[in-house]
Amino acid sequence: MDRRKFIKRTAAAGAATIVAPYILPSGRLFARDGVAKTDHVVFVMFGGGLRQQESVLQRYLDDSQGFNIPGNIMYNMFDGTPPDDKIVYGNDGTLPGDTPIPRVLSSTLQQQGTLFKEVRCQTAGHYNGFASLVQGNTLNTQGLRQKPINPTIFEYLRRHKNTPASKVWFIGDSIDNSIPLLNYSIHPDYGTKYGANFFAPTTTFRNPGLNSFGNAKNWHPEEDMPHIYKMKYFLDSYYQNVGGHLDEIGNTEEEKFQIKEFMKRMYQQGKSKNVLDCSIEIMREFKPVLTVLNLTGVDVCHGSFTQYLKAMHMGDNLVGNLWNQINSIPEMAGNTTLLLCPEHGRNLAPNPIRDQNDWFGFDHSDQNSFRIFSMMAGKGVPSNLSIGSENNPVGMAVDSVPTIADLLGFKESVLYNGLINGQAQSLFDRI
Repeated sequence: MDRRKFIKRTAAAGAATIVAPYILPSGRLFARDGVAKTDHVVFVMFGGGLRQQESVLQRYLDDSQGFNIPGNIMYNMFDGTPPDDKIVYGNDGTLPGDTPIPRVLSSTLQQQGTLFKEVRCQTAGHYNGFASLVQGNTLNTQGLRQKPINPTIFEYLRRHKNTPASKVWFIGDSIDNSIPLLNYSIHPDYGTKYGANFFAPTTTFRNPGLNSFGNAKNWHPEEDMPHIYKMKYFLDSYYQNVGGHLDEIGNTEEEKFQIKEFMKRMYQQGKSKNVLDCSIEIMREFKPVLTVLNLTGVDVCHGSFTQYLKAMHMGDNLVGNLWNQINSIPEMAGNTTLLLCPEHGRNLAPNPIRDQNDWFGFDHSDQNSFRIFSMMAGKGVPSNLSIGSENNPVGMAVDSVPTIADLLGFKESVLYNGLINGQAQSLFDRI
């Protein structure tokens, strides 16, 4: 081969290498993903509407009830000193609740990770807020009691990382507010077969689930019809929003058997299961790549500010215990990242409703309701870092999806789809 032909062919080959697109298994172009920062992600949606004033800003009763009493009642999550007067947020069963829950973490999540102190959400409604956290977008056409229109983080993970169904779980503390709808979208390129296994422990392992399935057996078609109808009513109620596609989630026969045996074992233990206990049991059994937990207890703030403070304090304790328990699972300890974000905040001004302490409640509809925080800790996260302030907000609620994708190594697949909010970023890109 003469020199001229060699140069010509080499140049042509080089040009082909430069312009040839990288084709993903899914068929899309130009989206070469990076390396995962962690093996497991646990995302806590601290839902129900959490005011900045009582949470990250630690003003306790300062801005809400006219008392000059600041203090931090979420001391597993945030640095700060608890209030020194009017202690009502404890969980000791008394009306004032004057015995706070002891701190469970040796160092706060703020010290262990990165806190974004002032983040903006894009909606002040519960369902659309939760939907934005799992689909990375807030759509005006997204209706209540309707599946997400755009793909969820569950679908992105399962499709683009080929993750098994038993490694992706969505755990709700109830089946209210259309929560079961969020485990997959109606998007034609994603949908049911890439969804997450949804589980609501308090419904399943307490009434009515316990009454329906706690003593499961082979029922006689005539003698046991009342109980059979009772079970049917429970199942219809439990899954009325899921759309009848449970078999299409994509669990293999082996995964279905493992889930069945897990559920059977949980019933046989005969204990009253809460969200924390069941979440940890699921993690011990399945070691999920992604676990998303939904908490909504603080929404009592509409009518009882006192119960709202208690729910905040209990939620902080749950998060602390959750993180401790995760780090007691050998397969997850040291290689798990925790991400936490409320779905929206609450109003600056109170409503007229007073509780047992004569304190005003708060709704969620004004600009203060769009103020939230976000934090992450664990593998791959810078420690003891605080970003943003009241006058310098940094981050958006919809950042949750690209952040999880970044942590698990498929951020580019999510970004190139163009289905998340155009301003959403991984929190790591905002640091």
